Amino acid sequence: MARSTTQVPAAPGQVEERAKSRKLSALSALLPFVWPYRALMFAAIAALVLTALISLALPLAVRRVVDNFDTANSHILDQYFAAALGIAALLAIGTGLRYALVTRLGERVVADIRKAVFGRVIGMSPSFYENVMTGEVLSRITTDTTLILSVIGSSVSIALRNLLIFVGGLALMLLTSAKLTGLVLLIVPAVIVPILVLGRRLRVLSRENQDWIAASSGNASEALSAVQTVQAFTHESASRAQFSEVTELSYDAARRRIWTRALMTVIVIFLVFAGIVGVLWIGARDVRAGDMSQGALVQFVIYAVMVAGGVAALSEIWGELQRAAGATERLVELLHTEDTVSDPETGQSLPVPVTGRIAFEDVTFAYPARPKVNALNAVSLQIEPGETVAFVGPSGAGKTTIIQMLLRFYDPNSGKITLDGLDLSMLRRDDFRKAVALVPQDPVIFAASARENIRFGRLEATDDEIEAAAKAAAAHDFISALPDGYDAYLGERGVMLSGGQKQRIAIARAILRDAPVLLLDEATSALDAESERAVQVAVDRLSEGRTTLIVAHRLATVKKADRIVVMDQGRVVASGPHDELVAEDGLYARLARLQFTDGMAAE
Repeated sequence: MARSTTQVPAAPGQVEERAKSRKLSALSALLPFVWPYRALMFAAIAALVLTALISLALPLAVRRVVDNFDTANSHILDQYFAAALGIAALLAIGTGLRYALVTRLGERVVADIRKAVFGRVIGMSPSFYENVMTGEVLSRITTDTTLILSVIGSSVSIALRNLLIFVGGLALMLLTSAKLTGLVLLIVPAVIVPILVLGRRLRVLSRENQDWIAASSGNASEALSAVQTVQAFTHESASRAQFSEVTELSYDAARRRIWTRALMTVIVIFLVFAGIVGVLWIGARDVRAGDMSQGALVQFVIYAVMVAGGVAALSEIWGELQRAAGATERLVELLHTEDTVSDPETGQSLPVPVTGRIAFEDVTFAYPARPKVNALNAVSLQIEPGETVAFVGPSGAGKTTIIQMLLRFYDPNSGKITLDGLDLSMLRRDDFRKAVALVPQDPVIFAASARENIRFGRLEATDDEIEAAAKAAAAHDFISALPDGYDAYLGERGVMLSGGQKQRIAIARAILRDAPVLLLDEATSALDAESERAVQVAVDRLSEGRTTLIVAHRLATVKKADRIVVMDQGRVVASGPHDELVAEDGLYARLARLQFTDGMAAE
């Protein structure tokens, strides 16, 4: 839980750095997502322009009605009322069409953005997640895209419509009364200034608010994913306090954003309507003097209200656009993040079939989070096809790092790793990883059925193949005993299973993959003695004809390996079969004496 406490002070620095950008130009990053649906976009714009023009035509009909109240010909008055009703019907249809088109466009674009962001982060190497919490990534995919949805699906169209009404209404006001329009224009600078000044402040606060929301999500995700550990160490109160602190900081940023936006709205609306009241007072005097008809004044009033409403709406939407710009920046950051591990543009192809010859050539590597401490130090290894090689040594010796480097979760700082003579950096990761099956130290169980968890190893596998893999992994009996057998839902992270059962599901998954290279990272660490023997038989059978790398603390599980590689502090200190290493009386012999003589586990 230490990471959650360090997350709290990190966000303000991020906010200060991001606050330098004060423009809405960040929204232009959405154009590549919108452009594929340009036909839908242009149709929505057409409906938007139509409704704006109809809205601007409505006061003209109202003026005719007012000016003809005293006419002797009631038929003309009826026609004007009918025209006004027809315009209202067109306005209703056009508005509904605009809503349908714009909302559909927004949903489609945001769905594409979510897929693009998830597609990007799911392929990022582990070094990316050393600095970014998964909860923050999820917040960006959900909360930030929801903000963008509100903008594309509503705010932008409303802003454009009000802008058209503002410009068109202003032009028609000028035609109705140039004198009164000139007075109205004197108000415009007083309205624009607070929009620009407070709008910039609003964007900074919006970005800060979103950062704290992401930090809050990351904090909660970390605590809930380890809820049993939290409860076992009675850390509930401290976890609540940490979450409360981040949430309150998020609320404080939201409160400042809300008050800033409220202040901007108050200033803009008061200035607009105060100006209109003053202009109408002058207009009423002109009507009394006979310089203007009552219908013309009513028409001017309606246009003035429409223009004022447009300005007020734009001032509020400005805040929404500011928030969406901040959200867009955060999503674009994810999409444009450079991965420390990348595939070549034209990757080489592995030979068919893959033999499984592996070589580490003078490999040195340090994790990005600990750049001054080498996890591997000038490691050179040659593993022949079909050979079973076990890696042993104290914790932190670099055993698991060997597995991670072979899967190319990281690239070496120097040296190279080859598979069948080809440098891994010259191969596409999704290509060569198909030749590898992994049983990790902490088995991952997905919130799905037992059958689907095993099928994860090979999606096209049949039910018979799945059951055969489960039998080979000694998992068939306990899966069959579940209420729904292979269709039983295993719960999030496999909460319904014991540690040993999770391990056997993971082993069945690797057996089903049927890859030429097998990686076992503490594959039997969570098994009881009986299950370990059963799985060991399965592993022995599985490793026949395959290149197998076994990482283990329990030396009993590696005694039958063709070769045992002893590691210490990132270096290979010894290599050979069990009996030979015991006879050398080195590190391996000391570990063997601890386990086989004293019965202690070298954990």
